[in-house]
Amino acid sequence: MHSHAAHDHREPTGKALTSAAQKTLEAAGEQWTAMRQRIFEVLATFDKPASAYDIAEAVSKAEGRRVAANSVYRILDLFVGANLARRVESANAYVANSHPGCLHDCIFLVCDSCGQTTHLDDDAITASVRGVATGAGFSPKRPVIEVRGTCADCEDPD
Repeated sequence: MHSHAAHDHREPTGKALTSAAQKTLEAAGEQWTAMRQRIFEVLATFDKPASAYDIAEAVSKAEGRRVAANSVYRILDLFVGANLARRVESANAYVANSHPGCLHDCIFLVCDSCGQTTHLDDDAITASVRGVATGAGFSPKRPVIEVRGTCADCEDPD
């Protein structure tokens, strides 16, 4: 039991991350199937947001049979709904959520040159966005803020 203000942000990876994802999905009342596990594990190996096609291709190779992008899409949408993955809207691509047990609104910094995407949590900014939306009579469900631009590596290639 940690309080929301001081929760642990050591990011699990590999088996620990898969296990956190499984717990989160099962807590949401969903089955953790072999295919869902495979798709999550593949998604977690990408260092940039991956499209459903990228993931379908990687899963197809790993399984030795064709897996349709449509079934990958359905599972990715389920993952987004259960907080296991996040969708980078402007890139129509997905990233594994490295702390699926925590509910944060996301800020993504998306590099237009290399596609590298950095995920930030800044609860003050996203609370402000929710406040503005609420003030306009809108009920915000899941703010996603994306900032397009150039990352430090592309800005200053040594």
